[in-house]
Amino acid sequence: MAIMGLALGIWGCSHPPTHPPSSRPPAAPPESKPETPRPVRVQEGVASWYGPGFHGNPTSSGETYDMFQMTAAHRTLPLGTRVLVTNLENHRTVEVTVNDRGPFVKDRVIDLSYSAARVLGMVGPGTTKVRLEILGDPPGGQVADFSAKPFYSLQLGAFSDLARAHTLKKELESLVGPLGVRITQVQMGTQELYRVRVGRFEDREQAMARANELAGRGYVVLVVPD
Repeated sequence: MAIMGLALGIWGCSHPPTHPPSSRPPAAPPESKPETPRPVRVQEGVASWYGPGFHGNPTSSGETYDMFQMTAAHRTLPLGTRVLVTNLENHRTVEVTVNDRGPFVKDRVIDLSYSAARVLGMVGPGTTKVRLEILGDPPGGQVADFSAKPFYSLQLGAFSDLARAHTLKKELESLVGPLGVRITQVQMGTQELYRVRVGRFEDREQAMARANELAGRGYVVLVVPD
């Protein structure tokens, strides 16, 4: 019995001591970064075309519109984006470069030059259902994405005299503050024009509200796609 008691005593002494539970809170799981949405590179909708009435006018890129070149207008794609356009009614295709803003009819996705529309066989009908596929991003590192929202600016003047553009810019800077004023140069035929623009708005209604404020001060203001 003495030997058994001693053995039990030794076994009891060898049992590890218990510790009170830790009051430290459990470590928070590592934060998961939200996934960057992939750019949308395909779009379907209705295409239209524009020709003689606009031939020779400046485009949003500053280039002169030439109805015989393979170009197009799009509301949001960065200027310089190359796009493959497929006519879904006859499956003809054409490659164009975006150099202008438009179309401004709600249910249309692209305005094509006369020559591009002719390749697609849509000059007569005027409109057709198309698929747009981005072939290449423009120079400068911008990523072309059909899901991007359009931007708007306020244009308060266009001058052939750069000094007059700078005078208006200086006058406006004290009125618009952080919105900012900039001068953009475009070529209109053989003449250079300097456009004075204010701000960059994601929302057209917001742009219209600021345009009305400036119009109330006596300025002539256009809300234009940027």
